[in-house]
Amino acid sequence: MEKEEWVSDTLLEWGSCGQLAYVDGAAAGYVLYAPAAYVPRAGAFPTAPVSPDAVLLMSARVLAEFAGRGLGRQLVQAVARDVGQRGIRAVETFGRTDTAESSGCMLPVPFLQAVGFRTVRPHPRTPRLRLEVKAPTNWRAGVGQAVERLINTVPARVV
Repeated sequence: MEKEEWVSDTLLEWGSCGQLAYVDGAAAGYVLYAPAAYVPRAGAFPTAPVSPDAVLLMSARVLAEFAGRGLGRQLVQAVARDVGQRGIRAVETFGRTDTAESSGCMLPVPFLQAVGFRTVRPHPRTPRLRLEVKAPTNWRAGVGQAVERLINTVPARVV
């Protein structure tokens, strides 16, 4: 109930705070994220605080029967796309170094590093990691720039 209330409040105040992955119509995984101000317990981590230009990736899970298909990476990419469109520069998270632990909401550091996160504050158990988000490009501006570069590289013909 608490998480449902949190999601509802965060949706109303900040907007979308999660992504879902489906495989053939079946829910296969999820990810939750929000600015650190919406996650009061985030300040209790020894590697806190989360940078002011980032959102906090709080938890993610892919169901066992769908593991190994790249859904975790796709969920992280969906978060990066969403926050990039909002003008947010990065996603940060508290990873776990104990990869034998299978429960809990924190993601293992090796997975986070494999999808592009870099450690910004080391810790023996709960390092803080960061994924820089690329700003979305306006496709029209991108096409215009590409055409201009092409025109400038083609030798002019004198008639």
